[in-house]
Amino acid sequence: MAQAAAHAEGQQHPIKLYLVVWGWLFILSIGSYLVDYFALQGFLRWSLILTFMTLKAGLIVAVFMHMAWERLALSYAILVPPVFVLVFVAIMALESDYTHLMRVVFFGGG
Repeated sequence: MAQAAAHAEGQQHPIKLYLVVWGWLFILSIGSYLVDYFALQGFLRWSLILTFMTLKAGLIVAVFMHMAWERLALSYAILVPPVFVLVFVAIMALESDYTHLMRVVFFGGG
């Protein structure tokens, strides 16, 4: 009877899951802090910062926003648009080299 009442209110997740996720968020935040502490520069710095940021955001969305237990269609509706944005940003980054080259050619380099 108690199990039926719990299902009526909603599914309860064990506290251990949340504590493990908080632990991983803490570890990833330490990693992000260490990137600045060791004064890493260039591509390594930004790739590590973006990796830590993406992992933390993924954990938060999956567990605390309950996306890990949602329907696949809803997950796709949330996750696919940012992928398209990243693809378009990559295309714009590639196109920017061409635009810069054309400006140098036509307006005279300097």
